[in-house]
Amino acid sequence: MKTIVICSGGLDSVSLAHRIAAEHELNSLVSFDYGQRHRKELDFAADCAKRLGVPHHIIDIRPIGAHLTGSALTDDVDVPEGHYAEETMRSTVVPNRNAIMLTIAFGLAAAQQAEVVAIAVHGGDHFIYPDCRPGFIDSFNAMQQQALDGYADVRLFAPYVTVSKAAIVVDGAKHGTPFAKTWSCYKGGDRHCGRCGTCVERREAFHLAGIADPTDYEDPDFWVAATGAYAAREVR
Repeated sequence: MKTIVICSGGLDSVSLAHRIAAEHELNSLVSFDYGQRHRKELDFAADCAKRLGVPHHIIDIRPIGAHLTGSALTDDVDVPEGHYAEETMRSTVVPNRNAIMLTIAFGLAAAQQAEVVAIAVHGGDHFIYPDCRPGFIDSFNAMQQQALDGYADVRLFAPYVTVSKAAIVVDGAKHGTPFAKTWSCYKGGDRHCGRCGTCVERREAFHLAGIADPTDYEDPDFWVAATGAYAAREVR
């Protein structure tokens, strides 16, 4: 089925793009510039599209993002460090981000006569991001059937919504994802910092998957203490 993948350039969405290219008909990748702290990840999305031989659309929604204030991903707010599930990571929420992106992607899919929009939200995000939960995915899919009724039949595909990031690493490896050509770090430096929530989660995922992590981190060992501290709090 002709599928559009929402691709940020991160590990999850690039892995999903490679999966779709292997198992379905990858129509294009769509990325969003919403005024995030850095645009580095978009270069990795463009690289993925080139590698897979499909068009890459970057949708500029910076005027919208400018009003979604208060997030460490868009404003001059310190990026929190430590395990991704910590309460402090709520500062990385951009309100309704996935809902906005998916709405645009569904319109793009209808215009291009694609049948599926795929997104790489995963189970590990549920604690923090309400628009990464199965209930949201199911409700959004139902809403779009009404929004496009009689015009187009586009479905939402979120194969990772109930699985861990480690499972995504396993799936990505299965489909030949070049993990070194993905970007996760919130800080956008020359290398992954190794300390922000998404770096810790990424490093932990490779460890749990039993797959070598090719990522170049400034602090490659920080994740051990961060995940240990989180586990100790969970036991209490």
